[in-house]
Formats: sequence, C-alpha cells, structure tokens
Amino acid sequence: MSVPSSYQGHRNSYTELNEVYFWTITIKDWIHLLASDAYKNIIVDSLKWLYQQQLVSIYGYVIMPNHIHLLWKQLRMNGKEFPKNSFEKFTAHAFRRLLLEDHPETLEKFMVTASDRRYHFWQRDPLAVKISSREIASQKLDYMHANPLQAHWMLCKKPEHYRFSSASFYESGGDEFGILTHYMEVF
Repeated sequence: MSVPSSYQGHRNSYTELNEVYFWTITIKDWIHLLASDAYKNIIVDSLKWLYQQQLVSIYGYVIMPNHIHLLWKQLRMNGKEFPKNSFEKFTAHAFRRLLLEDHPETLEKFMVTASDRRYHFWQRDPLAVKISSREIASQKLDYMHANPLQAHWMLCKKPEHYRFSSASFYESGGDEFGILTHYMEVF
C-alpha cells in the first residue's frame, strides 16, 4: 500500500509534501490559550522536534495568543501522518496536560462530544496557501512579522522584538530555537 503524498481537507487545508505553504491554524473558538509563554513553548517544542526529525523545513513563524502562522514545507510523512497532523496531535496532548495541572477550569472550554476525543484545541481546517515565488514568500513573512504590532495585539514595538517570531532571524540572523532556514534558499 502506498502512502499518500497529499492531504485534502475541507476549505483550503490541502497540502502536499515538498511544497512551501503559508499555514495558519487557530485555537478553537479563538480562545487566547497561547497568551502564556508556557503554551507558546509547547508550539516551539513541537516545531523543534519536527525540524530535528527532518520532517519539515521552517522558513518563518509567528505564535500569536490565539493562532499561529507558519511558512514551511512538510518534507516527509511521520509514519502514516503528515507532520502537520503530528504537530496538532502533540500540541493538543501537551495543552491538555498543562491545563489539567494549572487551569482545569479552562480545560472545560475545550470539551467536545465527539466519538474520537474528549477535547478539541485546534479549529478544524487550517488555512494552507501554496507559495510559488520569492515575492509571495516575502509578503507572507512581512504579514506574519507585523502581526504582533497590530493595534489589537500591541505585543511589541518592532517585529524583531517579539520573541515568538522569526522576525529577528531575518533582521539580525538570530534563531533562538534553532529551527529556521532562510526562505531564499528555496526560492
């Protein structure tokens, strides 16, 4: 039996291996679960593991209080699942563990009545936009890096000052988490 090289969800969540995508995934009901660094670190840990296993190449990211944006390429399957599915699964389990320890009342907001799970942390059908050129990749990076400066967030004064973003990598070469590849290497 051959392993599929692409995934077709609903909406715009279609992805293929070895293609660069601007990928956005949102916390269920836009809850600000990722406002705390502890939850952002779960995202970082998952991305680090995927990168170290050579399952993904990451060209840019920003972790916002209720969503994340990635500019990335899924390189190969993780067993029978796409790296994005491994990411969602790992982070959901880690969120649940941390909420059980620290904020069990918040965990209730993520309860669902589904046959295959008790909690659901990510909204279904993340947005995936295939990137076909250096110009579009640059536009998406600019958009991501400007996200923390938006009036309704005001998380920093300059993009490169926001810790949970790839902006400082493109400004000064800093890669605190050791997961980034410059987008010009692929385009």
